[in-house]
Amino acid sequence: MPAGWRLVLGAILAGALLGAAAQAGEEVRKPLLMEGKQTLFQRVLTRPGALLAAKPGESAGKAQPAFSQFYVYERKSFEGREWLLVGGGSRGTTDGWIDASMALPWKQQMALSFTNPANRQRALLFKDRKDLLEVLKAEDPAKIAAPLLEAVEAGKSDPRVLSIEPKEHIDISKQFYLLPILQAEEVVTQRGTTRVLEVASVSARAGDTAPGSEAAKPKTDSQAVLRTFTATVVFVIDSTISMGPYIDRTRAAVRRIYDKIERAGLASQVKFGLVAYRSSVKAVPELEYVSKLFADPSQVKGGEDFLQRVSSLSPARVSSPRFEEDAFAGILSALQGVDWSQFGGRYLVLITDAGAIKGQSELSSTHLDAPQVKIEAEQSGVALYALHLKTPQGKSNHAEAERQYRTLTQNDVVGKPLYYGVDAGSVDQFGQIVDTLAEAIVEQVQAASQGKIVPGSARTAKPEAKPQDVKTRMQDDARLLGYAMQLAYLGRAQGTTAPELFQAWISDRDFAKPDLATTEVRVLLTKSELSNLRDVVKAILEAGDRAQQDVGTADFFDLLRSSAAQLARDPRKLGDPAATKLGQMGLLGEYLDDLPYRSQVMNLTAATWQTWSLDQQEEFLDGLRRKLRHYQLYHDDADRWIALSPAATPADRVYPVPIEALP
Repeated sequence: MPAGWRLVLGAILAGALLGAAAQAGEEVRKPLLMEGKQTLFQRVLTRPGALLAAKPGESAGKAQPAFSQFYVYERKSFEGREWLLVGGGSRGTTDGWIDASMALPWKQQMALSFTNPANRQRALLFKDRKDLLEVLKAEDPAKIAAPLLEAVEAGKSDPRVLSIEPKEHIDISKQFYLLPILQAEEVVTQRGTTRVLEVASVSARAGDTAPGSEAAKPKTDSQAVLRTFTATVVFVIDSTISMGPYIDRTRAAVRRIYDKIERAGLASQVKFGLVAYRSSVKAVPELEYVSKLFADPSQVKGGEDFLQRVSSLSPARVSSPRFEEDAFAGILSALQGVDWSQFGGRYLVLITDAGAIKGQSELSSTHLDAPQVKIEAEQSGVALYALHLKTPQGKSNHAEAERQYRTLTQNDVVGKPLYYGVDAGSVDQFGQIVDTLAEAIVEQVQAASQGKIVPGSARTAKPEAKPQDVKTRMQDDARLLGYAMQLAYLGRAQGTTAPELFQAWISDRDFAKPDLATTEVRVLLTKSELSNLRDVVKAILEAGDRAQQDVGTADFFDLLRSSAAQLARDPRKLGDPAATKLGQMGLLGEYLDDLPYRSQVMNLTAATWQTWSLDQQEEFLDGLRRKLRHYQLYHDDADRWIALSPAATPADRVYPVPIEALP
């Protein structure tokens, strides 16, 4: 049964069950609404030591894991203390009473995760907002923060600082942890606008009921852990007619690197893989495939085995329908077809002489563009490189392809795109770049095999020191990425957790390098909210398409008001003359209200839409189409749906959606 029909059938069955309950005289109980909200229920997170009691005032009860989420169904005062009747789900079932002082109100299901600290200072978590602002508003925040950071890293205490970000990186996709946002605000400093956030923190430990209830994991020896560090490089290569020399040169590079690996005794720790891609086989069946995994690194046994697996790879015998190829299909095949969790170092290298087919094209098999594919790579902890062969034949496509691949490979650790253009498509220059990258990764693994972790040169270099050539730049980037991936590997292997239980204030920017983020914002959406988001985006798309088709007769915002009414949004907002922005019309769900991000969709005005050309309107709508496709990927990603409470129902599981993926 198609997914869409399953959703419809589920809605019909749910309606039927609710109707049956009503006919039977049963009241379907709902949690309390947040103040001023029409659809958002009151939620709390349990503090350490919270007990779930059978009735208000009971001192005995079942201990709850710290920061479990509950919905609030009733508030009652007992002997001067407030008690909350709570349930793990929002469908009417209650689980018991919690002392309100042991619960933390959570107005938005929004949380932070730490970015990789390889290229920045570790983030400090301050006790009070005023102490954080004192640092941020200084003429030189890094100078003020330096002694605090030095003291905390040395194990000394400072009354202003509650904790510090872990030294190793925590992979939230493998070890989910909560940094729920309690308050967020933007402050103007001498360096621009910075966001400060009040967060609470707890690590997700199975079986935790209170602080100290479970012994902390013993720390394993870092040197011993590093000796088990492995890495993989997966080449995603355009295999169309013009790519023959580059396919052969890639094979030659891997052959030489495998010889070096095997001489160094690292054959089990460095693996190579290869995915080839072309274009639509619906348009040109003779292309044989859109994308194909030739060598899975987790199955490759060595150099000879790799070369045997890719020996059948050859350029296509026929031309593609357009100069652009389906590069995003090749990358997704690699991201989804390879078990990246087996490797500490994860590198994907795109090799092509053409731009990528855009997501809105009928030739696209993914219907995604660079921003969405980039997010998918980040979710897997994979560093994306692009080697762009600027051949004379593709001159008219060079600028567009470079724009795509710079967006695709923008890396937050390095602070720039991992994009390398090869002038005139020089096979020799291309070969040197491939050799340099592979050798740098092997050097990282070789150092790790000896228990060494060496910070990347880009982290310690002076700001004015600029690489003189492509080779030096690639070596610096690879060393820094290798360092970041080793920190992430140590975090996974040693069970590094987020700082322990507290409330604190944190800056979302590095004090020394304000262009680098210390955290990433994720919005925890239920399947119902994700489906709602999908419905809203569909409605906006339909209104936009109709407005374009009936230019002069159909107003985009009038059509949206009709959609909002059909989606049963707040009718008061529909007729509000002050509602000049799309986000003020009640179309988007309240779960997006007050989020700390600037939404192009929510801030769109009727006046702006009318001033746009048809091309500008179409670009806006194309962006929504790609987001719609991304939401489907989230919906189908069974591994990342999370229960925030032991009592949570499947319907109340949440998905950590990156805030940049919202409309």
